[in-house]
Amino acid sequence: MNVKLLNELRRISPEEEGILAGNGPDADIYTSRRADTVDADKLLERGRLITVRPSTRFAYFPPHRHNYIEVVYMCQGFTHHVVDGDDILLREGEILFLSQKARQELFPAGEEDIAVNFIVLPQFFDEGLRMLGETESPLRAFLLDALQGRGETSYLHFQVADILPIQNLLENLIWSLWNHETNQRAINQISMGLLFLNLVNYSDRIALEASDRGANLQLAVLNYVEDHYVDGKLSDLAAILGYDLFWLSKEIRRLTGRNYTRLIQAKRLQQAAYLLTQTSMRVDEIGMKVGYENQSYFYRLFKKEYGETPRAYRLSHRA
Repeated sequence: MNVKLLNELRRISPEEEGILAGNGPDADIYTSRRADTVDADKLLERGRLITVRPSTRFAYFPPHRHNYIEVVYMCQGFTHHVVDGDDILLREGEILFLSQKARQELFPAGEEDIAVNFIVLPQFFDEGLRMLGETESPLRAFLLDALQGRGETSYLHFQVADILPIQNLLENLIWSLWNHETNQRAINQISMGLLFLNLVNYSDRIALEASDRGANLQLAVLNYVEDHYVDGKLSDLAAILGYDLFWLSKEIRRLTGRNYTRLIQAKRLQQAAYLLTQTSMRVDEIGMKVGYENQSYFYRLFKKEYGETPRAYRLSHRA
């Protein structure tokens, strides 16, 4: 991380000075109506959908919830969280998404343990969700649950410290929010969308809540689709996971809202759309590459999904 930015985040805040002097955390900074719920109105300026603040060090925070989505990014060192009974050690470069449902407990951090908290109202994620499209992923499901107030999954822990594009995007977001850049909302929403697109590519780096068997199964299915969309069979996946084929088929529909064939189809067409705009491959070559030998069928599916033929899509979406 940029040294100047890290040094600014490292500064001892007035609240932290009070804690070091023997006082506890100032509850008035965080809560208003319920003592165990951190309130977005206390942390966000009126009219804003997102802000960033350094995580308070040196103090223990008992179990609490947030009435917003919190994204914790570990800039340096580590922090110890307990979320819904699960111990989480958040290390440098890792990200922790917490839904409104999550019950978080936070243990004291040292002076060199620098984390930032993104305080985000769910509607800020509208642009990022649009950029993600319809392809199923644990992150997309988490965001949709948050927007709809369902909160099926309490948290997502991304272990992505070694993924440079993700680290760069997070630093850009922190910089923009910290320095109140011009055209901030548009820049930040697009940056968040790019972050989501990168995180989806590393869904295998998610450490899900230990008790959520459904979320873990969903992650396994989506990772398999990501890696085997050209020729992956449901029977092969059932054998790998050790589940009955009929049961797995029903469970996939229950967890994702789509059957296995539709998941494969959505991933194939998403990849085809990418190849149409980013390569000079012929349309028939692209159809074959993503798993369609019957080109008429490929054209028909693509037009149904995107509202235009592959050739028209290439012409209208190429830079």
